[in-house]
Amino acid sequence: MSEYNCSLLSSGDSQGKTSQRWQDQTALYTQLVISIALGLGAFITFCVLRPRWTGLYAARKRQKNAASQLPALPDTFLGWIPVLYKISEEQVLASAGLDAYVFLSFFKMAIKFLAVTFFFALVIILPVNVHYRHYRFPPGKAPSLLEYSPNPDASPLWTGLTRRSEEAVIMVDEDSTTYPSSVLWMYVVFTYLFTSLAMYLLVTTTQKIIRIRQEYLGSQTTVTDRTIRLSGIPPDLRDEQKIKETVENLEIGKVESVILCRNWKELDDMMAQRLVLLRKLEEAWTVHLGHPRIRSTQASRERAQSRAAIRQDAPLLQDEGDEHEQDHVTPYGEDRPMTRIWYGFLGLQSRQVDAIDYFEEKLRRLDEQIRVARNKDFSPMPLAFVTLDSVAACQMAVQATMDPTPMRLLANPAPAPSDVIWPNTYLTRSSRITRAWSVTLIILILSVFWTALLVPIAGLVSLKSICSVWPQLAFALDSNAIGQSLVASGLPTALISLLTVLVPFLYYWLSTQQGMLSLGEVEMSLISKNFFFTFFNLFVLFTIFGTASISYSKVNDTLAGASKDASEIARKLATSLQDLDYFYINLIILQALGLFPFRLLEFGSVALYPINLIGAKTPRDYAELVQPPVFSYGFYLPQTLLIFVICIVYSVLQSSWLILFFGLVYFLIGSFIYKYQLLYAMDHRQHSTGQAWLIICNCVVIGLIFFEIAMAGLLALRTAFYRSISIIPLLAGTIWFNVVFRRTFDPLMKFIALRSLHSKAPIGDISPGETRYEHNTDRGRAVDEDDETGLRYINPSLILPLEEVWLAKGRANGSSHVGGHHEEENV
Repeated sequence: MSEYNCSLLSSGDSQGKTSQRWQDQTALYTQLVISIALGLGAFITFCVLRPRWTGLYAARKRQKNAASQLPALPDTFLGWIPVLYKISEEQVLASAGLDAYVFLSFFKMAIKFLAVTFFFALVIILPVNVHYRHYRFPPGKAPSLLEYSPNPDASPLWTGLTRRSEEAVIMVDEDSTTYPSSVLWMYVVFTYLFTSLAMYLLVTTTQKIIRIRQEYLGSQTTVTDRTIRLSGIPPDLRDEQKIKETVENLEIGKVESVILCRNWKELDDMMAQRLVLLRKLEEAWTVHLGHPRIRSTQASRERAQSRAAIRQDAPLLQDEGDEHEQDHVTPYGEDRPMTRIWYGFLGLQSRQVDAIDYFEEKLRRLDEQIRVARNKDFSPMPLAFVTLDSVAACQMAVQATMDPTPMRLLANPAPAPSDVIWPNTYLTRSSRITRAWSVTLIILILSVFWTALLVPIAGLVSLKSICSVWPQLAFALDSNAIGQSLVASGLPTALISLLTVLVPFLYYWLSTQQGMLSLGEVEMSLISKNFFFTFFNLFVLFTIFGTASISYSKVNDTLAGASKDASEIARKLATSLQDLDYFYINLIILQALGLFPFRLLEFGSVALYPINLIGAKTPRDYAELVQPPVFSYGFYLPQTLLIFVICIVYSVLQSSWLILFFGLVYFLIGSFIYKYQLLYAMDHRQHSTGQAWLIICNCVVIGLIFFEIAMAGLLALRTAFYRSISIIPLLAGTIWFNVVFRRTFDPLMKFIALRSLHSKAPIGDISPGETRYEHNTDRGRAVDEDDETGLRYINPSLILPLEEVWLAKGRANGSSHVGGHHEEENV
């Protein structure tokens, strides 16, 4: 019986295809119900908890000065929605910065593109496909295909089909439908039209972002805007005074300060070791003094967040028998904690000692070593941060070649002082190159691993693949429409969504190991790595293997055929794309309607809070527990780019109107949710002055190229070779567009034009102390400039005060150190 069913499922007759499409629609309805139920539940939960948990859902507004200027959201159930919607782009830019503005601008561009393409798909492409295709019926009700022609007007059975329209399900069978020549030219025309539309939106949006960026950065005069990162310094110039003289001799401006990076590894290691000891000492004191009882109150949580953000230094440790201490902390026990130390030959002997005394003594000795190390003369490295007297001088330095010798005195814009990863500043160039290539090799190996992992996931899409491995399951699913929908559609989409959440954490760790000098560079690298993973592994490879059997022999046959003939790739992609349209529809539905509301709910933070609360012991642990979650563009942007690329690729293919419709819903909901998180809820610390837009543009162009290859393969499958060849000029034009686009706009996205710095406003229009940007745009002080006030380029290990122990003194949440707070406030 199982063999018969497997052969039946593997057959390619019209009845089998009709049954498959019928199951696809059932899966679509099932996915809609599940996603709406999940999303609606999460959204209602958020609306109920939002006014109660302002420490989580309004954390950024309460802690950021720039965000404090945003309008307060009402505490009503849905009253916050219109207030958030009315927040303008100017307010977004002033309160969240350039990165948030660029991120939300991509959503607006995607909405415009999808709205236009959806209109054409619904008004032209869908009616044409319906007119020139066969009508399919549910299994057991379909008449023979030989009984009617593709054109309903020429078929005597059209009347009968109309009478049975209640039972009919409109399906597409692209292989068996005979399209006139003019209809096939429609695919070519819309491929050109939609590609041109995407290019137009890219250019217009980029021009707007450049104009805003030039005005935004041209008005700032922070230390970051006036500092260059000078690398490739030869040994004879590795001195602050020599570097200053060398730069000033170029006559581009005066040098205010020079910070020559040195090999501070010894000092940084001691500071890291000190933090570990400090936490152990705090834990020992907490065990000895006992945990104050924790009860949750909203007011105390808010005070904890405001004070935890400013870590004030505490007095030295109080005496154990301090009468004042005993009044405020009720110990669970009198005994002091003990710790085991190992000593002797090979550390084989051990004994227990008083933990507090032991860690205090180790901390005292380490502090003495740190004070001595801070006065040492460390060996210089070929990297320095040079601060000039004006932004114009800085921009002239980074846009010019300073030395005639290759790889010497290379000037680049410096990251913000808070963004610098100081342990990477003393890495040698060879070490940095080795790390970069090692990470690249690891990513390539991981790509092979993801491929092996995706083959069985892709096999779940088809009953034929399941039947080749587990015939009994395939037979059971074949007789259960809902079960087949959950396994063949719901399970793969859930697994793909899970991979898009978990894999970025691995790529983030890999990005931190490359030796990059700033957190902004790590963020940009993370966006590129995650997009490569989502696009290549989760889209291209999944599409290739999506309709193949789970058998690895067939996978190898597919790869072998593609390697022998390049046109086989296009044909295989075209075939798979047509068969996987409903899978990608279900994926977009799950992301838009099911998972987006959980991001608004911040489900990860809510779910992990009880676990972290159980593990929290010391006041420092409680202080870290109430910090707002961090918004990372590298985690969210690549997945959004993948959805947009899928919409582009399917914009002319079968079921294009469904994919474009749900894609439009995805970006409408996403723009609203991310706007709330960026403005009110989540912190986004590092900023790259909007340079993520260049990566966005590159990813969109990659999507367009993939779209054109797929359309050429689709037309070749229908033996429309002339029409397929007509796509080649568009493909070449897209590549040429990308080259010209990058040559034209990349410099303006990386640097500040000198005219943006020297533009003069009419006399009397600008008030004293007011910048041009504040006057012309009325957006107030730039949020990025606020974050950099008072900062300077210096390794924190050289100047950071040696932080002392935090003990619960009237606060169990760690928002204060040992101090003179005489009131007890519990969280």
